[in-house]
Amino acid sequence: QVQLVESGGGSVQAGGSLRLSCTTSRISGPYVCFGWFRQTPGKDREGVARLFSATGSTLYADSVKGRFTISQDVDKEILYLEMNNLKPEDSAMYYCAAVASSSFSTCQEEALSGFPYWGQGTQVTVSS
Repeated sequence: QVQLVESGGGSVQAGGSLRLSCTTSRISGPYVCFGWFRQTPGKDREGVARLFSATGSTLYADSVKGRFTISQDVDKEILYLEMNNLKPEDSAMYYCAAVASSSFSTCQEEALSGFPYWGQGTQVTVSS
């Protein structure tokens, strides 16, 4: 059974950093699209970053470009989201997700509803 478990959330001041981790148990093979998403109460879940495992290609939302980095440790089966220069508007519940994907192009275009595997979320709170 595929299992995604996030960790690493917390409370930081603006300008601070956090690194989120997501263990990706039993997701095998290179053709996987991983994503980090976030959601605040009353708003839709939004994409933050994506990574296509076969090539390491990445995609970022404009709001986090240059501040966030998505990466993976294939051997340890861990997906990371390094978040630097955090802003209050980055406060949200952060989720990792995964879906089988044949290409980076497909990974980029995958709708949220197309991701079958989700973690339970980890809360990030950034104070000003």
